[in-house]
Formats: sequence, C-alpha cells, structure tokens
Amino acid sequence: MDTDGDTGGTRREAATGAVGCLTAVLGALAGVAAWLPYGRRGLDGGFEGEINADVLWLGLPVMALGGAVATLAVFTVIRGRWRPALGLAAALAGIAAFGSGFEVLAGPRSLQDCGTPC
Repeated sequence: MDTDGDTGGTRREAATGAVGCLTAVLGALAGVAAWLPYGRRGLDGGFEGEINADVLWLGLPVMALGGAVATLAVFTVIRGRWRPALGLAAALAGIAAFGSGFEVLAGPRSLQDCGTPC
C-alpha cells in the first residue's frame, strides 16, 4: 500500500502512461494504414505474378515504427517535455532516412523499369 498519501500522483502517472501506450498503438495503426496502398501494390504488382517479400519485411515495420514514434513525439510536445520530444524527432528523422534509402513506399521495381509498354 501507498503510505505517503500520494495516490493522486501515482494515478496521474499511470493514466499518462496508459495514454502514451494508446497513443503509440494508434500511431502504429496509422502508419500501417498509410502503408497499405503502397504495400498492396508492391506485393501484387511484380513481374509475372512475382511477390516482393521486402515490402513486408522492410516497409511494414518502418511505417508502423515511424507512426508510433511520430505520435509519441507529438504526445511529449503536448506534455511540454522538450528534451524527449527532440530525441523522438531525431529518431523519426533516422527512420525516415532509412525508409527513404530502402524505398519502402516505392512501387514494384518491374513497374518502375518497364518503360512505355506498361
């Protein structure tokens, strides 16, 4: 039991933690929802029915993690905690650079290289 009488503070911290977790989950779901149109095109649009598994192994985790980090960054800014928000913004920039480097939102390579017949 809490003997110092500060149950309001611990409840507030627990509620803030729960809201932060919910925010991260909703952000990850938003990232997955943003990825779905690109992912579907990347999986099914290969040459002669070829399936590109890199779309699942790279694109989906990057978008889910990016969505979670972005919403947590906004959450920490709203709470007025600037130092963690800057760290999350730096992490988001790294995730965006990784995603851009591996073209996680790019269409299938066969459609990009096809030329005029396609």
